[in-house]
Amino acid sequence: MKKLILLLLFTCFYLVAYNQIITGTVFDKGTRKAIDFASVYFNGTFVGTHSDQKGNFSLNISGNESKPLTISALGYYSVTLTKFSPGKPLVIYMSQKSFQLNEVVVKGKSLARARKTNLAIFKREFLGSTSNADFCEITNENDITFNYGSSKDTLKAFASKPLLIYNKALGYKITYYLDRFEYCMRDGHFFFSGNMIFNEDMAADETKKQLFEERRKDAFFGSRVHFFKELWVNDLNSAGFKVQNAFGDNLTYDKFVILEDSTKRFLKYPGKLCIIYNSIESKSYITFLKDKISFDASGYADMMGISWEGEMAWHRIADWLPYEYSIK
Repeated sequence: MKKLILLLLFTCFYLVAYNQIITGTVFDKGTRKAIDFASVYFNGTFVGTHSDQKGNFSLNISGNESKPLTISALGYYSVTLTKFSPGKPLVIYMSQKSFQLNEVVVKGKSLARARKTNLAIFKREFLGSTSNADFCEITNENDITFNYGSSKDTLKAFASKPLLIYNKALGYKITYYLDRFEYCMRDGHFFFSGNMIFNEDMAADETKKQLFEERRKDAFFGSRVHFFKELWVNDLNSAGFKVQNAFGDNLTYDKFVILEDSTKRFLKYPGKLCIIYNSIESKSYITFLKDKISFDASGYADMMGISWEGEMAWHRIADWLPYEYSIK
């Protein structure tokens, strides 16, 4: 009888696990040929896999069902899918990147000096300017190229390969697929987009791990992920957050959060929101680029639907944590 019960439990467990696995094939959109070693992952997490020689992949999506699925490959623009389900194989077509080399205006002997200046701007805007940024190293800087737009005022950065970033402050190794980077010299306005997957620094000893954890805590408190995690459980006040409108009025939870069901929640407001953490000095501002913004329990939010200003906007790649992070 016990053996039968164990067999039934094992069968149920196997079926549940199997029902959380998605499969698919990755192709070149132009040639229709399979793309091998394409990365299939959830942006900002540890969870990912690669396609095989025939472009096929399988991935366990347990705990990440509400997040978009990202597919990236060397020389291709990343693809993001918001609708996918186990039992229905995915067919993904990727477009090759085209670099606008005709816009290059930096030539000759000035190239080395200009590249050094451009690289410094890129690292400052991309990694950030906090203390953690000082401990970040892009190990393949030579794969980054810089061009200028026709106005000669906008610096554009392209990466021929995924950027390999070693965050020695937080103990993470990051693979970042850069899709776009633009920086306006005139007013300092910038924009970058891409996707990344995290890996732990497995070589770290216990002393380093303790130091990593202290820094991770500092990076977590008051961060975007911290905010959305507390927003999910409706515990902003206890965590030290306040949300205000443009007039400085404190807003209650029901004024800016929509609960569709137990698995779907949205941030929505007709104007700009101010987020205050612990002190009146620490302010961040949200401007909505979409009607509503989805978020989940892990702290994930649809960042392409939000424009950030203030404190949280200054925390960039060097201070970002994987969605799996939790305080020990």
